[in-house]
Amino acid sequence: MTQALNAARKHPTALPFLFLTEMWERFGYYLMIGIFQLYLMDPTSTGGLAMERKDAADIYGTFIALVFLTPFIGGLLADRILGYTKAIYIGGTLMGLGYMGLALPGMTAFYTSLALIIVGNGFFKPNISTLLGNLYNEDRYRAQKDSGYNIFYMGINVGACICNLFAAYMRNKYGWGYAFATAGVGMFIGLAVFCFGMKHFRHADVKKPAQKEDMPLSKVFGTVLLPAVIVGIGGWSIPGNVFGSDSTDAFIFATIPVIIFYVGLYLRASLEDKKPLVGLLSIFAVSILFWAVFKQNGTALTTWAQYYTDRELPAAIAPAANDLYLAERVVNANDTVPQYDDEFRLVKVDGVAQTEIGKPVYFKNLQPELMPAEGETLYLGNTELFQAINPLWVIILTPLVVAFFAFLRRRGMEPSTASKIGWGLLVSALSTLVMVWAVKICDNGEIKASSWWLIATYGVVTIGELMLSPMGLSLVSKVSPKRLTALMMGGWFLSTSIGNKLSGVLASLWDTYADKADFFWVNFALLGVATLIMFAMLRWLNRIIPEQK
Repeated sequence: MTQALNAARKHPTALPFLFLTEMWERFGYYLMIGIFQLYLMDPTSTGGLAMERKDAADIYGTFIALVFLTPFIGGLLADRILGYTKAIYIGGTLMGLGYMGLALPGMTAFYTSLALIIVGNGFFKPNISTLLGNLYNEDRYRAQKDSGYNIFYMGINVGACICNLFAAYMRNKYGWGYAFATAGVGMFIGLAVFCFGMKHFRHADVKKPAQKEDMPLSKVFGTVLLPAVIVGIGGWSIPGNVFGSDSTDAFIFATIPVIIFYVGLYLRASLEDKKPLVGLLSIFAVSILFWAVFKQNGTALTTWAQYYTDRELPAAIAPAANDLYLAERVVNANDTVPQYDDEFRLVKVDGVAQTEIGKPVYFKNLQPELMPAEGETLYLGNTELFQAINPLWVIILTPLVVAFFAFLRRRGMEPSTASKIGWGLLVSALSTLVMVWAVKICDNGEIKASSWWLIATYGVVTIGELMLSPMGLSLVSKVSPKRLTALMMGGWFLSTSIGNKLSGVLASLWDTYADKADFFWVNFALLGVATLIMFAMLRWLNRIIPEQK
């Protein structure tokens, strides 16, 4: 009992409340994002939008990019005006309404709802992370900051894991709209938890007074945000495309004023602040390539799960899964079905999806020995259930990673946070080689691959993720000038945003690779370059950003 109490005292009392708030918020977000591409590409006959894969990947990438771009604004407003708790309430409310709005028909409701989620995340995401960091700035908790962020990160992934069961149930039994509405319910549960825990973290909601070298808010909006909007509109309007699509052009051009702002933040900083700022900005730049590959879980890896993976449920659980609406039923019989080409794209004429008399697309590349008898039914795991693999690995591996670094810390051998990020990039690069091998084994998609390939890929990349993503949050909290913590947290999410957009650009090229192994080799090369750059900077980074223990 005494040991348990001593362990609890190592972390603030507020941690469980922030853990659960983030868990339910991420429940909503990952439920929505786990079915987003599936919804965009699903035929209109079954409630989807029947988009081309290239267009769906572009919208997906643009959405997750903008979701992580707005924390720049939300962090700035929280730092200077709102405070963190008020910003979190505003953000959570907007996101909950946005998820529920996706249940409404029509493209106006669709894009309005996406806008609410994008703006809401900007207020919510950087500020709950900053609030947590403020709690660990007390001397008695400071040494546990890395493990605190790891535990917080595990909360994110508990929500991301369980949400997929709800997504499968709701869309199987009721349809896409009800699944999206369930995401909104999760968000409002998170806000209720946050309200109950307020007394434990209210004291950490301390706004940072502006310094003379800080840019006034009016100037930020006039010289950063307004130009970003204008330049973004200009990028959208350019005849033809510079970076592949109007949305990509608009996003890339819109980020330029924001990047210039962060560079200017460094140039205007005091001599004391310059070293940590340039170190953080360098890590932000390298992490872009990690997110470009990692965030393909909702696009390229979802495509692999949907069309290239054997999703048949074991006979022992298939009937129960069907009764619980957690299974997709396909019958080996001719019927009127959507028509797909050899790249698993809907066949369209004048923009209208075509149908044919044939068998469901799942049977298109199923091995003959796995084909059921004529007229028999297969019970498949919903594609979005594969989105639960990564967060499940996080839940399993987080205690092991925390224990491993605690073991090293006790012996004075714990690597710096920047070193952990470097090793995270290397491990993430290795995960792409698992998929290269999977493509070879299944003869480039001619036959379906075992689900174990995706499980293994997610397992390896999760180790890299745990050494990079929570460590990035921890590093920002440790070394940022105190008055700029939320703003620099927004910078971390800006790098995530750019990487997310790049992930959509990469995923949109899926159909251009005849050999899908080449697609994953490109991902390996990107992460390999990022790893080399990070390790080349490591000695310099460890010198200029000494961590506060």
